[in-house]
Amino acid sequence: MKPSFIIENATAQDIPALIELLAVLFGIEVDFKPDFEKQKKGLALLINHSENGVIKVAKDPQGKIVGMVSAQLVISTAQGSPSAWVEDMVITESHRGEGIGKSLLNEALLWAKSKGATRAQLLVDTENKPALGYYQHLGWETTQLQARKIFI
Repeated sequence: MKPSFIIENATAQDIPALIELLAVLFGIEVDFKPDFEKQKKGLALLINHSENGVIKVAKDPQGKIVGMVSAQLVISTAQGSPSAWVEDMVITESHRGEGIGKSLLNEALLWAKSKGATRAQLLVDTENKPALGYYQHLGWETTQLQARKIFI
């Protein structure tokens, strides 16, 4: 059966739809708050610096964006190679369970691998039980590390 969506790289024209998806995601994750201007700036930075990051989008047959994921490269001293930092994984509620998330993640990981990455990591909100189960189902391993943040 042919998928009812296509995966491609986001463009600047996609930014308004991506901001809407981020609002959905940030409504789930208590550490983040939607801020149109900040999200617009961040998305543009990723799209305009495609050598170090990518935003993959899923579009339905009418061309509407129904999901997204971003990946950025960092250098891993543990791996001795680039590593991919995966963020902003969100699918519209009406399209969850269709394989879109798995396809988006696979495409982001293929992009990272093509850039020399040998590992990928992501953060999951500890209260988001569906996301925790989803990543476990896909084979993402938990670590002993815990995220910290500070604004500079």
